Amino acid sequence: MKKIVSQLDIKSDAYRKNHNTMLTLLTELQTRSTEFTQSQPKSLEKLHKRHKYSARERIEKVVDPGTEIVEIGRFAAYGMYRDVPGGYPYAGSVVVIATISGKKVVIMANEPLVKSGSWVGMTCKKNLRAQEISMENNLPIVYMVDSAGVFLERQWEVFPDKEHFGRIFRNNAKMAAMGIPQISCVFGWCVAGGAYLPGMSSSLAMVKDNASMFLAGPFLVKSALGQEADIQTLGGASMHNALSGVADHLLENEEEAFLWIRDQIALIGGQPRAHFDRIEPEEPAYDPEEILGILPAEPTQTYDVREIIARIVDASRFDEFKPLWGQTIVTGFARIGGYAVGIVANQGKAVKKQMPPDPYGRPQPPKIQMGNVIYSDSANKASHFIMLCNERRIPLIFFHDVTGFMVGRQAENEGIIQDGAQFVNVQANSVVPKFSVVMRNSYGAGNYAMCGKAYDPRFIFAWPTARIAVMEGGIAANTILLTKK
Repeated sequence: MKKIVSQLDIKSDAYRKNHNTMLTLLTELQTRSTEFTQSQPKSLEKLHKRHKYSARERIEKVVDPGTEIVEIGRFAAYGMYRDVPGGYPYAGSVVVIATISGKKVVIMANEPLVKSGSWVGMTCKKNLRAQEISMENNLPIVYMVDSAGVFLERQWEVFPDKEHFGRIFRNNAKMAAMGIPQISCVFGWCVAGGAYLPGMSSSLAMVKDNASMFLAGPFLVKSALGQEADIQTLGGASMHNALSGVADHLLENEEEAFLWIRDQIALIGGQPRAHFDRIEPEEPAYDPEEILGILPAEPTQTYDVREIIARIVDASRFDEFKPLWGQTIVTGFARIGGYAVGIVANQGKAVKKQMPPDPYGRPQPPKIQMGNVIYSDSANKASHFIMLCNERRIPLIFFHDVTGFMVGRQAENEGIIQDGAQFVNVQANSVVPKFSVVMRNSYGAGNYAMCGKAYDPRFIFAWPTARIAVMEGGIAANTILLTKK
């Protein structure tokens, strides 16, 4: 593979402006990500007095020290539920991929600091996503349960549609059939239908005194049956270990619970791995930190996406596929972390398309194609490349910065609908692992073709500059105004 020769001037004014803009966005993102936990010292103190920890504290205490924690959906429900006092920060649950006892696992932890861990629609969606990641990547999953059940004022968000609460239990059963270990530890409340989740797990433990699990709480039982029962008698940890047999282990406190989880994961046998090509990894030849100054601060400015690729792939080597044709999409083979990968990236600058001679043999000037737009030739190139990667069992990575497919008379004459449909068709039928990175824009059908959420990427990451919509705001506004005239 050839090494990409960078043309980036890191001393230029444009680079410094881009770099500063991105740093500002990253700082704002970091501030938003911690604003809830920093605003809860009193609530956290009360939790500690009950010998309990927050979701994030539990995760930190159970994972292998010094290992990476990848959080999924940190901003889920951000800005939503404004009618609920305090809102629902990170949807009231924390989902991470982490390492426990040397093994990669998915962890789903209810957050007792957010409405006692109760569920709303986004909580349900986040839990389903955790299970999806577990199933797609054959990873054990740990449920840290501490939930008061469904937030009844929003119960219509979690029941009874296909992707609602019931789907979680279906996934429990499917994951068991797939041989995926599911480890549940109940740290606090586990109420109503939510009790089926730990009940359907491979192993279930409960923390003495704090944990309780029942289909109906004391008030409902008294109302329906006239029976008097306190929480621990009705569904406490000791009862479920000694009488019902629902729980497998009784744990004295949360510290013992963390040790139990680690022991359970340690007992799991080796996880089967997909046979993708891998060699010894190399660092990029250019500093990845320089990516911060590549994406333009102004939306009208352009850039070469190869400069970003050069700072991500091993040794900055890239075997570009059809580099002179369909240039508004850059495709090619590379390695990341030693793994062979295929890259499909929207080009962020205008390109020149070579034109054939006229019928009399006279040369024709090149045609300018706009950056970030998918034309018929680039759609066909990307389709060909995706099929090639599927043939060779090479995972795909998509870098989004797309405003959509080309429109207008010439584009329609050239068959953009058919070529775009083929691109989407190939994307939908691709079976190798796919990963998407939204760098800047991801609009309209361009999002579909570039493996948006609907096309099942294993993971989709968004940079602080990401914008995902049907179309750019200004164009949408002008279109609405024109339709009203």
